[in-house]
Amino acid sequence: MMAADVSGWHFAQPGWLWGLLLPLLVWGGLRWRSGKMDDRLARYADPHLLPRVILEGREAPILTRWFLLWSLLWLLGVVALAGPRFGYTDVQRYRPATRVMILLDVSRSMAATDVKPSRFARAQQEISDLLSANAGFRVGLIAFASVPHVVAPITSDEETLRHLLPALSLDLIRLQGSRLGAALDRAERLFASEPTQTARALIVVSDGDFAEAEVTAPVARLRRAGVRVHALGVGTAAGARVPADGAGHWLHDAHGAMVLSRLSENRLQALAAAGGGVYRRADFRRSDTDDLVAAITAHSARRLETEGGHRIWHERYYLPVGLMLGIWLYAYLRSG
Repeated sequence: MMAADVSGWHFAQPGWLWGLLLPLLVWGGLRWRSGKMDDRLARYADPHLLPRVILEGREAPILTRWFLLWSLLWLLGVVALAGPRFGYTDVQRYRPATRVMILLDVSRSMAATDVKPSRFARAQQEISDLLSANAGFRVGLIAFASVPHVVAPITSDEETLRHLLPALSLDLIRLQGSRLGAALDRAERLFASEPTQTARALIVVSDGDFAEAEVTAPVARLRRAGVRVHALGVGTAAGARVPADGAGHWLHDAHGAMVLSRLSENRLQALAAAGGGVYRRADFRRSDTDDLVAAITAHSARRLETEGGHRIWHERYYLPVGLMLGIWLYAYLRSG
């Protein structure tokens, strides 16, 4: 939508208009100097003779045509610098209509150090990379273990999310476990409050060590609702022991055996396939997050939403500049 108008005359930089006073100050100074000279001449001539004495005793009058010319040029230049403008065009801005929800696994297995410095630290870095590669999406963040916790609802404030990331820890949720289904349900409810014309995507950042035996069913339900589900795997196939705390103790199962957590790549691949998305394994390169952003963008490129209007004023500085150049050229030709 565009609209034009010829009203609203104003200046972009009105502070320059103080420069209009300069010719008046110069004129006042010359007048004061002329008055002083008249006082001195009055000592040697009668008052009725002073006009004739002044004309014969000076090379030119105070307000010569050159002073008027340069004053006019100065005034026009100041008006041009002040940025006169009138008339405007209202332009409607648009942005990709995409909502992205990130599900971050904060279960104890994410403390494993088969990727350095740990799976969780790598996951935080991957999310930071996703925010940096963001193509104008609105992003939300849910941390989940046994229960989901909404860290940030879907928002366009990426800086807030970026500042929240370092504050997250594996102690955010006391009751441990890795129940993805509850996190998916919570994300689905958050998506339900978003406009229906938006494209929606969900990224699961996890090692795939979920408590549920089957996670593709709720993912398929999300896919039918228009949400594409992607997965970013953190960890290695070799796996690593799981720290029980920060004091050097290791997690053991019910039989007393030390828990060895491995990246469940097959489960994450199946999850992404059921959700119509892509799976990538996290690494030091940016290609993993770039691929995820490209996949999300490919399904949302045709959807746009309004971001608010923007008024573009029509600048008219060229009017005083053109008049100034015309007067200067005329004076130059006359003087030649």
